[in-house]
Amino acid sequence: SLVNLLINLFTGLATGTSVVAANYFGAGKKKELKQTVHTSITISLISGIILTFIGVFGSKLILQMMKAPEVVLNLANIYLKIYFAGITSTMVYNFGSALLRAKGDTKRPLYILLLSGVINLILNLVFVINFKMDVSGVAWATVISQTLSAVLVILILIFEKDDFHLEIKKLCINPVILKKIVKIGLPAGFQGIMFSFSNVIIQSSVNMFGPVVIAGNSAAINLEGFIYTSMNGFSQGSLTFCSQNLGAKKIERIKKVVIISQFSIIVIGAVLGALFLLCGNFLLGLYTNSEQVIKAGMVRCWVIFSTYYLCGMMDGMANSIRGIGHSLMPVISSLTGACIFRILWLFSIFLIPKFHLPVTIYLSYPISWFLTFIANMFFYKKYIKDLEKRISMNFSQ
Repeated sequence: SLVNLLINLFTGLATGTSVVAANYFGAGKKKELKQTVHTSITISLISGIILTFIGVFGSKLILQMMKAPEVVLNLANIYLKIYFAGITSTMVYNFGSALLRAKGDTKRPLYILLLSGVINLILNLVFVINFKMDVSGVAWATVISQTLSAVLVILILIFEKDDFHLEIKKLCINPVILKKIVKIGLPAGFQGIMFSFSNVIIQSSVNMFGPVVIAGNSAAINLEGFIYTSMNGFSQGSLTFCSQNLGAKKIERIKKVVIISQFSIIVIGAVLGALFLLCGNFLLGLYTNSEQVIKAGMVRCWVIFSTYYLCGMMDGMANSIRGIGHSLMPVISSLTGACIFRILWLFSIFLIPKFHLPVTIYLSYPISWFLTFIANMFFYKKYIKDLEKRISMNFSQ
């Protein structure tokens, strides 16, 4: 939760990069596309430096504000300091892969992640088991694998033969391109921050129940990441193709993209959610051999895995709206439906003695996903109608 809180603003800028690049790609604007490539990578480097400073010097203070128990505080602080020392690599990969996805190239970013994931796994085993490095070994394994991802994505862009070709000596920030990226990316980043902020408050509430519940909750969150990533692939696809078709002024194709992506998200989320729920005890057992921790983790699994497709639908609709050039309203709907609702939930329902349970905390997630999805759907339909009118008027003129 803390990592996401700190990096989501800049991850939003990577989303803005993808939208702007895809739009120029769809419209065939080569000069602007080249400027977007170099501006984006420059932003990633600056973002990494800023995050390194904040993470290295501020992580312990933020952990204390989150009421992290003393038994885990020092280890968490060690992990975060090392993690953020290498965060520039994560930013470079995020922006670089966003550029590749902007033209529909999702395979090479996947191959890079597969390779870095294997390297991460191997280094975890070597550092923790052989070198007895404990938490610091896990952190260094992450940093090294992320650095490999960054190097590979930069090499791909350098050797590209099209308008996505990167020349290191031409790295700079184009003010016009930066403004476009910020216009889309900044609201997206703030949306991520708001979700993360509410999750930090939720984590603080979970921390009240002690190390067993904390461990079970953390293990379950790790499992959720697999399902979320699967759904997010279709969400990112909707973002890219909506933006490309906006550039090409093909509104009917935008509608088809949104329908297909939403259907795919529902299927993937429901099937994987059911599968992970069925195998929950076994999967949680990969993280811990404590029956109490597994039991605590399954409480979260039952609530989240049975409804996780709602989270994918919410994100998919928000990305579709960004893809057609509107980034502010998803932020407003997320602020209301997720952030404010979850905080109100924790300071009202959760405080009732008979509902002062971990399951009450977890229930705030699916309810907020559903409310935010409904709001996003309303705004999407409005913006599509506005686009159709605008294009129709331009055509008649």
